[in-house]
Amino acid sequence: MCTLNLGVLRFSLTARYTGNMAPSKKPNVSKSDTEKSQTSPKQTISAKTELILQSRKHANNIFDLLEYLQSEKEKEVVCAINACQRLFCELLERGELYVGQLPKEEELLQGAWNADEKYHMFIRHRYNSCIELLLENIGHESYQVKESSLCAVMKFAAAEGKHPLQKQDWSQHYSFPKELISRLVWALLSEKQDMALLISRFQEFLEMDDVRYYVMNSARDNMHRVMERNKRAEMSVYQTNVFTLLTNITVPSQNSEITNFLVKQEAKYEDWKVAKLKEHKRAFELMWLTFLKYKLPMSMYKKVLVILHDSILPHMSDPTLMIDFLTAAYDVGGAISLLALNGLFVLIHEHNLEYTDFYKKLYNLMDPSIFHVKYRARFFHLANIFLSSSHLPVYLIAAFIKRLSRLALTAPPTGLLIVLPFICNLIRRHPSCRVLIHRPSADGEMCSDPYVLEEEDPAQCHALESSLWEIKSLQNHFHPDVSKAAKAINQALPEREDDISELLELSTFELMERDLKNQSQSVPLEFDSVTGLLQSPREVLGLHFSLE
Repeated sequence: MCTLNLGVLRFSLTARYTGNMAPSKKPNVSKSDTEKSQTSPKQTISAKTELILQSRKHANNIFDLLEYLQSEKEKEVVCAINACQRLFCELLERGELYVGQLPKEEELLQGAWNADEKYHMFIRHRYNSCIELLLENIGHESYQVKESSLCAVMKFAAAEGKHPLQKQDWSQHYSFPKELISRLVWALLSEKQDMALLISRFQEFLEMDDVRYYVMNSARDNMHRVMERNKRAEMSVYQTNVFTLLTNITVPSQNSEITNFLVKQEAKYEDWKVAKLKEHKRAFELMWLTFLKYKLPMSMYKKVLVILHDSILPHMSDPTLMIDFLTAAYDVGGAISLLALNGLFVLIHEHNLEYTDFYKKLYNLMDPSIFHVKYRARFFHLANIFLSSSHLPVYLIAAFIKRLSRLALTAPPTGLLIVLPFICNLIRRHPSCRVLIHRPSADGEMCSDPYVLEEEDPAQCHALESSLWEIKSLQNHFHPDVSKAAKAINQALPEREDDISELLELSTFELMERDLKNQSQSVPLEFDSVTGLLQSPREVLGLHFSLE
């Protein structure tokens, strides 16, 4: 941790404003050595704070408080943070901090300022030093120090909002301490340390509309500068911190909900950007677009896609700006493509997105892995919606039916209990596909299956020329529920579709548990009735093991 050169500052500032304000020497407020040894750091910090608040002549005691902020002992640091919070909040209320463009400390020695002005400048410089140390302590190894520093900075932000240290710019940021919040965001978005726990604590402040608005703007600026400085390379720790912060930000759904402010504005409130929902949505949109335009770790892509459809798109002013990101993710393949389906579904159904090869890509997503990924339920739910339209060509539906039937040959029972009713539902919606079950015009049985599983284009796979022999094979499956589901095609399918929603989350454990609970009353010892060995009572076995 870098430390301030307090010795030089103490000497120069004491010499600078002694005359009319304070004695040339620092007041002797210390106790004897015996008393000092019996005084705890907490008592010392509290006593020095009281002296500073009582009289300006004790102002140099601020240096001791700042030294405690850099202590190696956690309790001393926390006590110093609380003391500084109380001290500077009260000095801000009194108006004892210099307001405006602050001169450098070196310039104060030669400047023609009176004692009162020098004191205000001195306190302002010490306040700035305190802020720097608090922001450094955001990265402290102790969570208690981190949390105390965070809360102290937010207390200063609220105090600065009521008593601005800069001349107010009513046309843009009003009296909100934008710079202080920006520096806090930069401290939270560490490049080396996981700040997830502290960012979760910060969520309490993100519920305030003005804090959230300026945090979004600061986060966007931070991402741009950090990622460009690192040549857009993956930065897992930093990007995890950014993602944690972004996912803790929720934009209100209505303008009337924007009522909670850290700093209440008295004048020209109706023109304030923070009070307008469209500005919040715009800031939210730019923040996420900035995050997603840089290269992310594969695990981060998955996390983003999981929440994209319900936590990001609804809060954007123009969700169609996500088209490029979603289409690129859809082309990646595997689990990434499965997860991109949710976002694409929103854009297709609610924002009229046209994706020419969408169904071709969806067709190729169906491989053996769909029965084993943890996103299986989500995939089949969305595939069911996408294939529900009656305007889809029959060759396309037949291709999906045939591909799922072929994949069913190696699927686990939990997957089969989903895919078999799914296939039956597709046949119900598209009666032209019944030819896959029964082909009256066929002269004889097929010698080979014309369906080409390896063909990527569903229009060229010859699905309509094939049959569902795979389903016929599954009628002899070892699991009775699967066998029963496969036998559904032996009879005319009713018009009412099967409800597969309850089956989507079915796990192997649940399936086994259900089977164990459904115990049969009579368990047959053999499948075929006995015809000779145990029938005659004159035989030895029949005498001792009569079936009657």
